[in-house]
Parts: sequence; structure tokens; C-alpha cells
Amino acid sequence: MKNIKKITYSDIKNLLISNNINPISILRDDDLFTSINSLSNANKNELTFFSDSSQLNKLKKTKAKACLINNKHVKYLPSSTASILVENTYNSFALISNLFAFKNKSNGIISENTSIHKNAILKKNVQIDRFVDIEENCLIDENVIIHSNCTIGPNVSIGKNTVIYSNSNLQDCNIGSNCVIKSGAVIGGTGFGFDPLSKERINHIGNVIIGNNCNIGSNTTIDRAVFDSTIISDNSFIDNMVQIAHNVFIGKDSIIAAQTGIAGSTVIGDSVIIGGQVGITGHITIGKNVRIAAKSGVTKNISANSIVAGFPAVDIKRWKISNIKLSKL
Repeated sequence: MKNIKKITYSDIKNLLISNNINPISILRDDDLFTSINSLSNANKNELTFFSDSSQLNKLKKTKAKACLINNKHVKYLPSSTASILVENTYNSFALISNLFAFKNKSNGIISENTSIHKNAILKKNVQIDRFVDIEENCLIDENVIIHSNCTIGPNVSIGKNTVIYSNSNLQDCNIGSNCVIKSGAVIGGTGFGFDPLSKERINHIGNVIIGNNCNIGSNTTIDRAVFDSTIISDNSFIDNMVQIAHNVFIGKDSIIAAQTGIAGSTVIGDSVIIGGQVGITGHITIGKNVRIAAKSGVTKNISANSIVAGFPAVDIKRWKISNIKLSKL
């Protein structure tokens, strides 16, 4: 059963306007919505959105109270569903979805079933659930939530309002503010480094730095650097089961989908989008605004603003032409 949180159209309108979006609708300011839902499942008390032309048949049949939609498609909306006209419906949906969310706020309680090192520093209103182990030289800032069965430290700082979900392991890392670290993440472990002949392990003495407003998915691993820092910059979102090796640098506003592997010392620019199951070799540079299609194998530098696909990854137009030629053989 879903939690119900009543939101007025006035709340929705004010949020959009505050983000430089000017919605147009016949809805009254006091019209209420209980949730946001899909085109197919929304009911007469819920809000939905339309952003994908392949869903046109579902749009025509929706029973939602109102729909975020652009002017191009509003003619397909049932008469029983009010329109909220916006230019970018998906962006508006993302903003509004947070209105209906029940915030994950710290309760300020530190469980008795925890182990906290005597020199660890905990700021105001920190929540630490059962069976958390906080080791030496750790700083936990205000309003942080650490869920059960996590190991934090040594040498960890966690910024304000960050949430660490259950069964995560953090060491030798600095986590920024307003981050989400999902269950099972391992951040700051030693990297995959050794002498290939003797198998003598290389001691990694660096750390991991994660910026503000980052998302690290479940069972993702980010290894600490050999000497300096493995860096994930602000506003970067990393999906589940991603491997990021030692000394990797990832720029701001980047998106990395599940099962991607990035080898050591690779530099990735700002606003890069990497599809699922991509493999990236080490010691290369990927420029800003690059798009890498799913299942690609990246073996050399990629210049800024490129779109690549395939193995080895090449310009996506070349890749499509090659596939067409192969299909005719």
C-alpha cells in the first residue's frame, strides 16, 4: 500500500515556477493530488506525465486527474484529465516526484548496538542504526543517516544530509553533502594493483573523494587511489554494480549505468553519459559531453561531444553503417 501525501496544485505550480518553469492549466490552486503515477495506473486523484511518443495509446486511455504534457500532444488527452502544459515534461515530473516523497530525515538516535571509536566526531542530529561500526579518524556531519550493518572507517568524513544505506563499507574516503550511498556499496577499498610477475601487492595509500549531491548505487565498488585520490565530482549519478578502479577521475554531472567497469587512471569529463555494461580501459581520457552506448568497449581516448558505440567503440554513425553492411552479408 502506498503512503498518501496530499499535494495541492498550488504546491506543484510554485515548485515549477521556482525552477523557472511556467505551467499552464485550468486547475484550481486548491485542487488536491494524492500521488503521482503512470499513465496506465493513475486514478482520478493522481497526477501523471507524458514524455514518450510510444506511450500515445496509454495517454489516450489515462484516468489521471491531470497530466504533465507539452502542447504538441495535449490533443490526445482525454477530456476527463486536465492538462498541465510544460515544455520539458520529464524534468517537471522529476521535480514534482520529490513533493510526494516522504523525506528520509534523521531521527537523531544513535543505537546502543553500535561501536564508535573514541576519537570519531559526530555532529548534531546524526542517526546511526544497529550494528554500525565507526572506526578511528571519522567525521560524521549534521543530519547524516547511517543504516544498519555498515562499517565506516578508518579515515572517513561524511557531509551533511547524506544517507548511507545498510551493509555498506566505507574507508579512506571523503563523502560530500546530500549524497545517497545505496546498500552494499564498497568505497575506499584497496585497488587491483600488484606486480604481475611476483604477485607482490601494491599498497594503496590514497583515498576516494565523492562530491556533493552524488548517488552511488547498490553493490558499486570505488577503489582508493595508489597515491592521490579517486574522484567522483559533484552531481554525478552512478548506478548499481559499477566498478571504478584506483585513480579514476569522473567529472561533474556524469551518469554511469549498471555493470560498467572503468579501469585505473582513466579521466572522464563533465556531463558524460555511459550506458550499461560498458568496459573502459585504463589511462585514457574521455572528453566532456561524450555519450557511450551500452555494451561498448572503449579502448582509446574519446574527444569531447562525441557519441560512440561498439567494440572497439567508434563514432556511432560508423558503427550503425558497419552493422547494416554486416546484416547484408
